Amino acid sequence: MPDVRLASSQGKWILLTTVLGSSMAMLDSTVVNVALPRIGEDLDASLSALQWTVNAYMLTLAGLILLGGSLGDRYGRRKVFVVGVVWFAAASLMCGLAPNDAMLIAARALQGIGGALLTPGSLALIQASFHPDDRARAVGLWSGFGGIGAAVGPFLGGWLVDGPGWRWVFLLNVPLALLCVPVALRHVPESADGRAHGRFDVLGAVLGALALGLVTFALIEAGTASLLAVAGVAAGVAFGYVEKRRQDPMLPLDIFGSRQFTALNVVTLCVYGAFGGYFFLTALQLQVVAGYSALAAGTALLPTTALMLLFSARSGALADRIGPRIPLTVGPLLCATAMLLMLRVGAHADYLTDVLPAVLVQGVGMVVLVAPLTASVLASVDTARAGIASGINNAAARAAGLLAVAALPLLAGMGPEAYRSPTAFDKAFDRAMPICAGVLVVGAVLAFTLVRRPAPGCVRPECRRHGNVTTPPLETDGRS
Repeated sequence: MPDVRLASSQGKWILLTTVLGSSMAMLDSTVVNVALPRIGEDLDASLSALQWTVNAYMLTLAGLILLGGSLGDRYGRRKVFVVGVVWFAAASLMCGLAPNDAMLIAARALQGIGGALLTPGSLALIQASFHPDDRARAVGLWSGFGGIGAAVGPFLGGWLVDGPGWRWVFLLNVPLALLCVPVALRHVPESADGRAHGRFDVLGAVLGALALGLVTFALIEAGTASLLAVAGVAAGVAFGYVEKRRQDPMLPLDIFGSRQFTALNVVTLCVYGAFGGYFFLTALQLQVVAGYSALAAGTALLPTTALMLLFSARSGALADRIGPRIPLTVGPLLCATAMLLMLRVGAHADYLTDVLPAVLVQGVGMVVLVAPLTASVLASVDTARAGIASGINNAAARAAGLLAVAALPLLAGMGPEAYRSPTAFDKAFDRAMPICAGVLVVGAVLAFTLVRRPAPGCVRPECRRHGNVTTPPLETDGRS
């Protein structure tokens, strides 16, 4: 039985460690988009290279995050968490020193592996270390501080890009790791799941990542990679075959026997696909077309995160009373409205009249949507499978964002040099936002049609407050 009390010195050190670790990965997911124009200018990179700068990280993270959680359960959550932090920092150093776009993309892929090791471990360490009476408060503080980190991220990233330079967006992770690792080794107790057994599904993880990678490559390099698209689909089929036959699969396919769980993940693919494309292109639109500095572009999107951080817990409580169907319908429709409002953002856009209304509506939509979605995913499966259900949903959201960043520029007709021309990019952006809005409307219709009120007595999220705009909260199996 975990017995560390939150008020103790050790409890505070554990909380600091997990906040530092999760903040590294969360900062990265919100900061890099702001730095893309400067990266492209400095490294003379094409739009496809900027897409890969985002997607190389998301590819390895989405493909390996379920395996990362299993490694922590088996070999020790602190050990795998520390390895992940060190790996992430080393890869961040490589990103910051990259002499060209190819090296940056390779380093970003390595960074995603580190993220897959440390991301599941942050919350798992809290759940496995703190006394049950203090666990809810510890998780609340962890999610609150993490949300503040997500809110500060774009502002900090913009300041770094405009000041010392874009490389410091990555180099910042190194001092965070130098602080986090010794604290973790000294103050965080080791824990593992004695029930973990069997062989790791390495083949499944490789096939899943390969399928995503090949399809992503085919979308980004459209016209020259049709055979790779076929190979990606074949790898996906092989992944399903392997997962169906394995005794301990990374992705147990029978979990999709729950129609509610399947429907919620399809809704997740729609909404987080739209979000991924929206945040990727909006950071570029504000700088390339509207003429904002990196700092102004990062700060411009701050209200969305702030609204989520302030009101997500209340939204979850409301969904408990009225059921998830209405929030999961209204939330995507509000976000779709926000993306259509972004069509007002053009050259010399005024923040108060052109940008802020869209950002506020987006924030309200995400407040309405995110917490009920997480709660519904956990409630749609047996209590014992809540952790794996959350992991699958989180991976699905990351995969959706990955594919959206790859596909949306293609669908909007963006050429390899589009981000260098304000006029060309603005026209393509105006084509992209209605596509994102349409995908959200599809998600809303699916939610209204398929989502039902969960049964009483189901698992509820431990992470009630959330500020990450690119993925839903990740719950783990540390409740025992």
